[in-house]
Amino acid sequence: MLNKFTISSKTKVSLKDFSPDDTAKLEKKDIQAEYLELQERFIELQEVFSASQKFGLLIILQGMDCSGKDGTVKKALAGVNPNGFVVQSFKQPTPDELGHDYLWRAHKATPIRGGITVFNRSYYEDVLVTRVHKTIDDKIAFTRFKEIATFEKHLVSNGTIVLKFFLHISKEFQQKKLQSRLEIPEKHYKFTMADLAERKFWDKYQECYADVLSNCSTKQAPWHIVPADHRWFRDYIILKRIVSTLEELNLKFPPINGTIQQLIQEVKDSN
Repeated sequence: MLNKFTISSKTKVSLKDFSPDDTAKLEKKDIQAEYLELQERFIELQEVFSASQKFGLLIILQGMDCSGKDGTVKKALAGVNPNGFVVQSFKQPTPDELGHDYLWRAHKATPIRGGITVFNRSYYEDVLVTRVHKTIDDKIAFTRFKEIATFEKHLVSNGTIVLKFFLHISKEFQQKKLQSRLEIPEKHYKFTMADLAERKFWDKYQECYADVLSNCSTKQAPWHIVPADHRWFRDYIILKRIVSTLEELNLKFPPINGTIQQLIQEVKDSN
């Protein structure tokens, strides 16, 4: 089932071919037991992943406003050990960051071996927001697609696993979420006028995302288009992919240095 949402390299993507409402004919009750098992399995796998220190895991979350990037971290990754787990958000670049190339601030935030880092938005903003608002032209954008593919290939070849998820929502779903931010006092803090301003560029964002998915999905770091109108299905698909990826590594805890009997004796002798 996961392959249905994975974009192979050199695939021309049209987001109209992917329904944000898709649940693979499943209902929430169908996956509840498996979802709990996946959460427990992820906790187990994170421990051995951290102990082995062979790879780093970079999880990239991209999507329109209200697509649920924060919610994915809160729900799909619930229970993760905060030791060795980092969430990095990318806001408007600082003057120092603008003084470097656009990948600089992202590269220094990638995970160490044994660590898991989530990018809540990422360097892909530099071929999305910048292109939508015409601070770069199409020629620069397509050059950056190649640079990003090369950058991700470099990360992978140096031990970083890159999982990229585009949280795909409908325009109607976004409208509903924006309205709820105004109707529910506890959600007022989430609403900004910038949300409405960016919504006017919906079609252009869809076009630019399609280009990103078409040009930056590679064998080493494919994109996953995750239907996100149903939060439970979004969390299920993402967690299932993460667990599947970690299991495929077949990692083991590192062996102890010395014999157990010898070490036990040394512990006793230390008293």
